[in-house]
Amino acid sequence: MKYLLLLTLLCIAGLATPAFAQGQFKVLVVAIPNRYHHDYAVVAKPQFERMAQRHAFDLTWSWNSTPFDGDLSAYAAIVLLNTPGDELKGPQRERLASYVRAGGGVVAVHRALIFNPPGEWPWFERLIGRTFRIHPMVQTAAVRVEDPAFPATFGLPAQWIWTDEWYEFNAPVTHGLRTVLSVDESTYDPSRIWPGQTARGMGKEHPVAWYHAYDGGRVFVTALGHTPALYDDPLYLAHLYGGIWWAATGQGIDEPR
Repeated sequence: MKYLLLLTLLCIAGLATPAFAQGQFKVLVVAIPNRYHHDYAVVAKPQFERMAQRHAFDLTWSWNSTPFDGDLSAYAAIVLLNTPGDELKGPQRERLASYVRAGGGVVAVHRALIFNPPGEWPWFERLIGRTFRIHPMVQTAAVRVEDPAFPATFGLPAQWIWTDEWYEFNAPVTHGLRTVLSVDESTYDPSRIWPGQTARGMGKEHPVAWYHAYDGGRVFVTALGHTPALYDDPLYLAHLYGGIWWAATGQGIDEPR
């Protein structure tokens, strides 16, 4: 009798599950392996799945660009996780642009900030807001919170010790970028780079995360996220989810942007 009751309860629970399966919004994560960024995804995927469970949103994970062959309108946000725009070809690019123009949110993480060859897709470079210049070797540095009122900083200390590739950028190609985090170049060596290359840093103002409204949509950009082990870090995951939440909903900031 006890086992029959247990079986009945399990069946009821199984029938009830679909009623609670619908999350508050749907997120597409595109994580296409590339030469320098492939091991990270093995760590990141289960963490994003846990993030989706914890924060009650629906997650679609893709290892390739095929979602851009179809309708993107179901997604409140698209996360380009170490996936640059040059992975999208032909009509896929126009589908992303149409998605953004319809009010969609985009989160660009680390390698997604680098487009090759530069200048081939100006719309995407303006979506990111800045163009990549170079980066020195991975080093530990102090990150400063520049905008404590933005959700991607809510879980971070005012100064945060972090180890990463410190991307350098050219002048902004888009107006209205709001800096969220910057790195203090006095806490690492911007010139520590491979033979034959030169890096000089950006100076006092060196943004590593920002957000803006662009072409009808919302865009959050973070240059952090090179090393696979970083995707196990609770502070980094909180940083990512804060950006995803804002990109998906527009919530969490005090005033309209």
